[in-house]
Amino acid sequence: MVKSSHADDCPEMSRKHAPFWKTTPLDRLSSKAWESLCDGCAKCCLEKIEDEETREIYPTNIACNLLDIQTCRCTHYRTRSIREPSCVTLTPEHLLDPYWLPTTCAYRLLAEGKDLPAWHPLITGDPLSVERAGHSVRGRVVPASEADDWEYHLVDWL
Repeated sequence: MVKSSHADDCPEMSRKHAPFWKTTPLDRLSSKAWESLCDGCAKCCLEKIEDEETREIYPTNIACNLLDIQTCRCTHYRTRSIREPSCVTLTPEHLLDPYWLPTTCAYRLLAEGKDLPAWHPLITGDPLSVERAGHSVRGRVVPASEADDWEYHLVDWL
């Protein structure tokens, strides 16, 4: 018996010519294709300070309480927005103005009419390509429970 590939299970991913993210609008993606766009960098799981007047985002190296900083995965992904009210369950509607997402985020890039970066796992086929390219937060963050004043945790490497 031959196992089906991820692409076989997902119609958007089985197109032979152009990849699904170039042919299927974000609001038409299956949940499997939508989830596959996440590169697992966990940059969106870092606490941010926003200037409400300018909407400028100041990222910190403070990880959300739900982020496993070793794996860069949410410890309660399905219930994250309930457990952590500030957590956004991303939808296509959020992408109408994605200024608050990291500039390397696939969802933001596609919403802005750009392509995925060369290091994205959908391009490389390697989930570790994000870390190898220096875009993972692994080893660069502190748990929220250990952080003091957020201003002391501002970073410019996002």
